[in-house]
Amino acid sequence: MKIMVQKYGGTSVAGLERMKKVLSRVRKGLEEGYKMVVVLSAMSGETNKLIALANEFSACPDAEE
Repeated sequence: MKIMVQKYGGTSVAGLERMKKVLSRVRKGLEEGYKMVVVLSAMSGETNKLIALANEFSACPDAEE
């Protein structure tokens, strides 16, 4: 069994056209007979928004949560 792992950072999925490119690459791997493992980071800027939201709830949010 062939396995392909692809990892995409936040800017790779920032917007519809970029998401379509990622999908195209995943489909290509599937067509070539690979079992695909795809890791996606949060869209660009979303992690910072979540951190800011956590800071609204607690002055010292748990760094591991």
